[in-house]
Amino acid sequence: MLRCMRTTINVNDDLLSRAKLCAVQTDRTLTAVIEDALRIALDGPHRAAGSGDDLPVDGSGGPLPGIDLDDTSALLDRMEGLG
Repeated sequence: MLRCMRTTINVNDDLLSRAKLCAVQTDRTLTAVIEDALRIALDGPHRAAGSGDDLPVDGSGGPLPGIDLDDTSALLDRMEGLG
């Protein structure tokens, strides 16, 4: 049985518009387009640029003090230079 999980993500407006256009042009759902793109990025021969290498970490590979990976809003603010 195929299981799916509903989730919310923030996507750049231009990128989302391009994904929606692709869905219309290929007669697929937006979900199918996004799933295919994720499969390519995750299963491809090389990892996509920005695949976590730019997260703020200390020398041991863990997050810097004060970084709570469970607090999405604060993490996004920090990554965007707002926090």
